Amino acid sequence: MSLPGQLSQIAHHTQPAGQNNTPNEASADSNKQHQIVIVGGGAAGITVAAQLLKHSRSLDVAIIEPSDKHHYQPGWTLVGGGVAPLSTYTRDEQAVLPEGVTWIQARVAQLDPDQNRVITEDGRAIAYDYLVVCPGIQIDWHLIKGLEDALGKHGVTSNYSKESVSYTWEAIKNFKGGTAIFTQPATPIKCGGAPQKIMYMADDTFKGKSSVGINTKVAFCTAAPSMFPVPEYSAALNQVVKRRNIITKFQHNLKEIKADTQEAVFDVTTDNGVEEVSLHYDMIHVTPPMSAPDFIKQSPLAIAGAGGWVDVDKETLQHARYPNVFSLGDASSLPTSKTAAAVRKEAPVAVQNLLSLMQSQPLTARYDGYTCCPLITGYNSLIMAEFLYGGKLAPSFPLDPTQERYSMYLAKVHVLPWLYWNRMLKGAGFEADMLKPINQLVHS
Repeated sequence: MSLPGQLSQIAHHTQPAGQNNTPNEASADSNKQHQIVIVGGGAAGITVAAQLLKHSRSLDVAIIEPSDKHHYQPGWTLVGGGVAPLSTYTRDEQAVLPEGVTWIQARVAQLDPDQNRVITEDGRAIAYDYLVVCPGIQIDWHLIKGLEDALGKHGVTSNYSKESVSYTWEAIKNFKGGTAIFTQPATPIKCGGAPQKIMYMADDTFKGKSSVGINTKVAFCTAAPSMFPVPEYSAALNQVVKRRNIITKFQHNLKEIKADTQEAVFDVTTDNGVEEVSLHYDMIHVTPPMSAPDFIKQSPLAIAGAGGWVDVDKETLQHARYPNVFSLGDASSLPTSKTAAAVRKEAPVAVQNLLSLMQSQPLTARYDGYTCCPLITGYNSLIMAEFLYGGKLAPSFPLDPTQERYSMYLAKVHVLPWLYWNRMLKGAGFEADMLKPINQLVHS
């Protein structure tokens, strides 16, 4: 089949058929014991469950997940950029659960590792032999004064909310000119490059309208001291913002939105301390502060302070104090970017080491910190930023990974979502034959 044919099939892939997994009634799950309990039914939880059950269908695996929808969140940048509607990246949770898993549709209120149990908000006590904690990250909208009331109207938007992500495109395409600000907070966030990806797509759209482009200033206000934590990719992005004449304001941490006067208030770190600065905006895309979910912060599993992440060994993913607990994904303390690509590499390590523990064998699997951030730099270009612990570059293809490429943009839009739904969530690896479409794109 030709490459266009392959991409067409990938782009038009239909929703996978649902499995016969239904939420259990509260009474049926009260004080229920499961061999393995997974907290979180997102990318990490589904992938781990699928890989465990591929190993053995006899395993008793339960997932605690409140949402009845599953979102491919790496696609939300494309929603905000007008490439696809939100529905493209949404499935029913039941449709992506692996066959044989028990779905407990509930919110977690408390983790009690001393008693080997999870307490849900509706009062159920779910006991376990082994626990995998991967509920994702918490969005702390309330930490930016005025943001919750302003979000989704009058040019204030964020791709980090399913309620406002579609409004991002409305704000961009209807922008009449002025100052457009894109922010990044001081906390760890989902996909460290996402705050600037939407900025480049917006800048393309603004410049495509001559009357808007010549009357617009685009500013990137980030709490970080540079464009990206890996120097080689940061240098490449410096060239992108220079070429686009985007204003960069480093060590600017957004703390307030004044919607009535269209002002964004920042704490700015200088050599003389922290100063408060107000900037006018006509449109602002906000990346809010993030942290571990409160029920983790308040549990014995958390690192004291420092965001409240689950305290795990960065190589084995086993908890530092509770050996029957593992964690991966955004809520873990792993010192790498919080991306779905990181989860893809973390999950096999967590699964192998959990199975080894169950068999009283040494934990030999090691996670090297691999993550990937597909840095969209426009509607036809992307830097595929791949790296390991310590910022060591780890390209999957024999090309300079710091260069912008159209082939990598096509991979982001068409190939990676297909691999997510059809390989990753089904517990399968990304074998070489599954990467052929990307290789063909790279060398075309």
